[in-house]
Amino acid sequence: MTIQPFAPQFMKIGILTAALQELTPREVRDSDPDRAIEDWVEFAAEIGASNLQISAALHPTEADIPAAALLDPVANTLDLRQPFNQDRANRVLAALKHYNIGVSDLGYFDNMLHDDPAIRKKKHEFMLRVFDAAELLGVDAVCGFVGRNQALSLEQNLLDFADSFVPLLQEAKARGLTYRVEQCPMPGWTTGDNFHNNIAYTPGTWIALHRLCEKAGVGDHFRIHYDPSHAILMGQDTRSIFQYLKDEGYNFLIGGFHVKGQIINAKGVAAWGYGGQTIERGDWINGKASENPADQANAWLKQTVLCEHELPGTARHDPLAYLQNRTVDWLDHQLAARELLQLDVANTHLIVEHEYPPARLQDKERLKPILQGSIAFTRKIDEAAACMFALQAEVLAAQGIPVQGRGREAYRS
Repeated sequence: MTIQPFAPQFMKIGILTAALQELTPREVRDSDPDRAIEDWVEFAAEIGASNLQISAALHPTEADIPAAALLDPVANTLDLRQPFNQDRANRVLAALKHYNIGVSDLGYFDNMLHDDPAIRKKKHEFMLRVFDAAELLGVDAVCGFVGRNQALSLEQNLLDFADSFVPLLQEAKARGLTYRVEQCPMPGWTTGDNFHNNIAYTPGTWIALHRLCEKAGVGDHFRIHYDPSHAILMGQDTRSIFQYLKDEGYNFLIGGFHVKGQIINAKGVAAWGYGGQTIERGDWINGKASENPADQANAWLKQTVLCEHELPGTARHDPLAYLQNRTVDWLDHQLAARELLQLDVANTHLIVEHEYPPARLQDKERLKPILQGSIAFTRKIDEAAACMFALQAEVLAAQGIPVQGRGREAYRS
């Protein structure tokens, strides 16, 4: 008999800076771009976040999609209208050191496979600037989407990925970076009827894309930033996804997490199914796609008609919803990650992403206690899962003592 010590491993808790897009007023940050990061570093310390996922985006004056057409307007906390140089990096690093805040990664969430060559070139050039900034800040990863070429089928997009996205991964490799892909299908990204506008939306495509990366010698630089809200949107559950990756030999693919839930509206599912609203959304007027950005935002009814994002800790959950894969079981999510994935848990980031519509406040003082509560909830859930895992999978297992009960099971139907 071996006596295993009780030694739970906790994840690193952080927040995506898009939680408060305008923490620094635009008239201040446009003339002093790094002030936005400094203010967010200070705010992170106030709300109890240990790390930041710093959001980068094309400046509103340079973006191809108007903010009025977006479900969740992005934040250019990292302003890259001018290249990020060593002096800028030193300023940011000094703020991070002062408040003892880390950086999980830099996030730029855009369509890297845009069908317009000029727009794609602009996005790729901006992503390379993000890579350069990450290198200067000593950050080892960036986070973003793959996207989709709307002019091609999904099968043809695999070829486009190999031709156009793999070179980005080669640039990441040259800088010692990992590109973590968030799996949101982005159903409302266009006024078209495609639901899957980010081809890296599910484990089947993650594996197919990783095989292409392996052929090109960049497999170690392509990973997934898993967000359970998107799995719920597609009727999946975390445990089954992690089990599938393990069964297929790809449970090393997940390298980080967004903590954001999804609450499925059963009435919306009854009306439209999991494909969301398909007609009469309001993004098409008189038989053609509207040119009004506010109308274009109605394309998101493909998603929002049947669900609403959850900020962790803000929702009361019906146990039946867990069984129907209509909401996230946060405790089992963290247990499954430890039980089924190949993780260096102590160096894995758990990033709160705030997209709960009624609480998307652009008022620092109103938002502050909300984010404090959600971050505290996320930390305690992870700590509880860590303790359960250490007790059951390590302490009891070493002494041959069985664990009681069954728990949630993968593929259960």
